[in-house]
Amino acid sequence: MNIITTISNNTQISPEQVNSVITLLNDGNTIPFIARYRKDVTHNLDEVQIRSIRDRFEYITELEERKQVILSSIEEQGKLTDDLKKKILETTVKQALEDLYLPYKPKKRTRATIAREKGLEPLAELIRNQEPFAEWLEEYLKSTEEEITEAEVLQGARDIIAEWIAEDADAREKIRNLCWGQGMIKTEVVKGNEGQKTKFEMYYDFSEAINKIPAHRYLAIRRGEEESVIRMRFEFPDDAILQLIQKYWISSQEAPVDELVLAINDSYQRLLSPSIEVEIRLMLKTKSDDDSILVFSENLRNLLLAPMGGAKKIMGLDPGYKSGTKWAVVDETGKFHKKGTIYPTQPFNRTQEAMAELKMVLAEHPCEFICIGNGTASREIMQFTREFLKEEKLDDIKPVMVNESGASVYSASELAREEFPNLDVSFRGSISIARRFQDPLAELVKIDPKSIGVGQYQHDVNQKKLKKSLDEVVESCVNYVGVNLNTASASLLSYVSGLNQSLAKNIVDHRNENGPFKERKEILKVKRFGPKSFQQAAGFLRITGGTNPLDQSAVHPENYPAVLKMADDAAIPVTEMIGNDTVLNSIRLDRYQSENTGMITLKDIVQELKKPGRDPRTHFVGAKLEDDVTTIEDLLVGMKLEGTVTNLTKFGAFVDIGVHQDGLIHLSEMSDRYIREPSEVCNVGDVVSVRIISIDKPRKRIGLSMKSGEKSGKSAKGKPGKKNKSPLTGQMDVDLNKLAEKFKGL
Repeated sequence: MNIITTISNNTQISPEQVNSVITLLNDGNTIPFIARYRKDVTHNLDEVQIRSIRDRFEYITELEERKQVILSSIEEQGKLTDDLKKKILETTVKQALEDLYLPYKPKKRTRATIAREKGLEPLAELIRNQEPFAEWLEEYLKSTEEEITEAEVLQGARDIIAEWIAEDADAREKIRNLCWGQGMIKTEVVKGNEGQKTKFEMYYDFSEAINKIPAHRYLAIRRGEEESVIRMRFEFPDDAILQLIQKYWISSQEAPVDELVLAINDSYQRLLSPSIEVEIRLMLKTKSDDDSILVFSENLRNLLLAPMGGAKKIMGLDPGYKSGTKWAVVDETGKFHKKGTIYPTQPFNRTQEAMAELKMVLAEHPCEFICIGNGTASREIMQFTREFLKEEKLDDIKPVMVNESGASVYSASELAREEFPNLDVSFRGSISIARRFQDPLAELVKIDPKSIGVGQYQHDVNQKKLKKSLDEVVESCVNYVGVNLNTASASLLSYVSGLNQSLAKNIVDHRNENGPFKERKEILKVKRFGPKSFQQAAGFLRITGGTNPLDQSAVHPENYPAVLKMADDAAIPVTEMIGNDTVLNSIRLDRYQSENTGMITLKDIVQELKKPGRDPRTHFVGAKLEDDVTTIEDLLVGMKLEGTVTNLTKFGAFVDIGVHQDGLIHLSEMSDRYIREPSEVCNVGDVVSVRIISIDKPRKRIGLSMKSGEKSGKSAKGKPGKKNKSPLTGQMDVDLNKLAEKFKGL
């Protein structure tokens, strides 16, 4: 079976499509480019399908390379048989391949090695084959010059058999599956921590099936073990495993079995059980990593594609107590204009002075929104802002709470220092808060995705896999929306298909030196910007008000000739055809098909011409926070509130209801119907209606519910409980411990 067929079987995608994708990838095309501009070649595969093909291709390529290394190693030992070679070549799973290699893998000196050096392998073979061995044993003891007892000889033979059993690939796979299917994870408190209040308290005496434990619980247990608070152990179905091994190794109960049974028991207890436990731990870690990374990636996508405030003049407020609240004004393009500090909260309470300062600033720089970071002192500053706007009768200015997660990371970054070299760190944060309301995607790409705060256990998972996944999410979102070539930052441009940080910086430098680009093709003048980069990037770069009207659309320059021919045939200029549904609907697309431009591409072109350059994101609608609910002390069980989903995990959703601590809607409280995933009900950024079901003031934990009709209605996708998406996704430092008796997990 060749690679194409194998991938096709794994992904349920036709061999023709698989072959097309691999060819395109090998030719240096990016996944966003293939998904958007090579639909006719792939028969309309999307990014998820293309990535699945790429991932399987990489896996199988690595597997084939490993096979060659293993075959060479075994051949050098002179132990490669035709049957073994066939098994190795036919293997499609890395673990199975390593199982086959295990008996031939160079290893440290073992008890079995020592026994072989003593010449005990023939005895081990006799015992394994259940043949009489008394005569051989007697002869050996007579002939050996070494002082050795009969018991020691038999032990040595059993050591060899134990190693054979532990390295049996077929039995090993079945044992592994048995342990995964029937095994249990058990935890207990480490001596000295009994009675101590820790975030791992629920794991002081805990057990769960290996194959059912969710990612967040396993990662929490691992963390508790690493911090020496709890101890984890595995319980396997020992009797069933021993019976399975005996079935493989004992051919008849009539023949001698005592020594073989002893070898089997020793092999399982000393070699197999510890080895399988290591493998199960690795399997659980890999699965937990993959599940957590998937959740993080989905949350990040929803946050990056959150609705925009749009091109509005904004005042950003970064709340604080002793250090004051830093404010900054940015214009419609995000350009910084003015800054200052006010002290309306404790310990200064200079309310009137702060109001006078804001009144003066807003008179000079009229703003449509005042955006308040959702961290420390955020509720007090929101209340102050509302009172100020009411007193000054500034009803046209709307105060909104905005996620500030990661703003401090950006503020202290090299990028922020380059952008605002003369500004204090805190003022950079105010600017970031204002800008991320205008365009969440453009601002959040400047921050390491791990710092945005929409994942679970992001520091515990495989960092290389996490980075790759999150970078691909950002790349996907940026190319889905498109980028204004004349206003985008280097950070944003670096995620465009075909570009990297170096080319993005060169574009910005060229723009600063020569002024805005008038046509897409002008980017070919940028230093080190070649035809391949142009092909991959051009369709995702937009130019508004340039010399070519098609440059503001997602139509790729390679398809401009087809559009011009359409306009010529309709006897109207391209400018008049754009947005003209009557003309566009009357076009016979089959006339414009060519070897490189198929019907799928032509349909995409027409749809784009109907609404060129349209941003696929919606506009901001925020949650209505209650004025008299500002701290956990103001909450009551049964209270109904609106909030914004700030984080989604496998066990539920965290919601900002405006009291500093996010509340948790456990999975069991998210819907009246059965759901497997929180994403079936809501996503990060959604505005939801919730009911308070539990309050733990000492530990600052809030339990929420969306059940029994406590939902905002149905979204466009028909998911209950969703109302509108919002970029107000504040992430607080919240303990993820047990919020109610039913809630198991950190």
